[in-house]
Amino acid sequence: MLYHAYELQRAWLTGVSAWASIGSELMANPRFPMGYMGLGPMASSALEVFAHATQPRGKPTFGIDAVTVDGHPRAVTEAIVLNRPFGDLRRFTHDALASDAPKVLIVAPMSGHFATLLRGTVERMVQGCEVYITDWADARQVPTREGRFDLDDYIDYLVDYLEFIGEGTHVIAVCQPSVPALAATAVMNAARHPARPATLTMMGGPIDTRCSPTSVNDLAMERPIAWFRQNVIATVPMQYPGAGRRVYPGFLQLAGFMSMNLGNHLMSHYEMFKHLTVGDEASADATKAFYDEYRSVCDMTAEFYLQTVEEVFQKHSLPNGTFVHRGKAVDLGAIRDTAILAIEGERDDISGIGQTKAALDLATGLPKTKKQYLLAEGAGHYGIFNGSRWRDKIAPVVEGFIERHAARKLRAAA
Repeated sequence: MLYHAYELQRAWLTGVSAWASIGSELMANPRFPMGYMGLGPMASSALEVFAHATQPRGKPTFGIDAVTVDGHPRAVTEAIVLNRPFGDLRRFTHDALASDAPKVLIVAPMSGHFATLLRGTVERMVQGCEVYITDWADARQVPTREGRFDLDDYIDYLVDYLEFIGEGTHVIAVCQPSVPALAATAVMNAARHPARPATLTMMGGPIDTRCSPTSVNDLAMERPIAWFRQNVIATVPMQYPGAGRRVYPGFLQLAGFMSMNLGNHLMSHYEMFKHLTVGDEASADATKAFYDEYRSVCDMTAEFYLQTVEEVFQKHSLPNGTFVHRGKAVDLGAIRDTAILAIEGERDDISGIGQTKAALDLATGLPKTKKQYLLAEGAGHYGIFNGSRWRDKIAPVVEGFIERHAARKLRAAA
């Protein structure tokens, strides 16, 4: 009933949003008297903010048409190079890339948002790298005949992607996928897999959530796993291809994220209202662009969500050495070739300071020369991989790390 109630509300809000948009245009139209009065622009702005907040959203596009390289614009080519039921592999390149440009796999979170949330990450890295990204599917769009998808499958997908891209690939895992990316790296290192990553960069990842626990961590610890199974798992309605699949709905994840910083979100919308009132369309559009992406959410399979809550946030299986992949214990000490960079934000309220850095201590078989840590001053969770701090302060560190631990060094160690 949870999903059906949401669909009913969404259908109602779609109509209300459309009427609010029409009202906004009428109130601001100079052909009508209200457009010249003080109340008219204010009412128009309020209706526009409401219409934007309630309008339905689908999967966004990356929309990276060009990047600037050495002062010149370069057209970016985007293509799906590998198709899987639960996630495609997308590649971004441009014609000015060097023949030996690093190959980078960006692992996007499967946590309620689409991979386009990392648009800024891709746009910055594609300037000098051949970039691939995991484009995870909305679980409600995946028919039940495709089977389950859990943490084991996630790790298998990463191994498949790395095999497809080839030797010497550099992996960047943003937030939640730091755990399966680290596990996949350990599995591939233990097997001396030729496609094991040359480097692994983890950004704001919950490797050990016992370090500086946040409200996200506290919520996961407050309830037994049975509570999550009974209260936040829903069945996809009949109108979607994945009808009958058990999922953790994206709208619940979004509600959780919004509630953690409700005051900030309300203030952002108030600022949008003020910008619209004074005619500052550019500032209002910037806020709209952020929320267009932020409110575009997707479902994840119930088994993946529940296993993540239990293994990552409740049992702390990876730092405790009890994490298992396909029935075999994952040994982080087996990582001997893949250099690791841990990046954390000073103001991250989702992954606390020390949670990602813990990976450096857990990789006991890796020399110190292949470990690096960066605490991004003033950066919140999203500032680690988007915005000016990412472009100007963090990305250069990642690029330098990749350059120092290039594929040729990995082959020499093999």
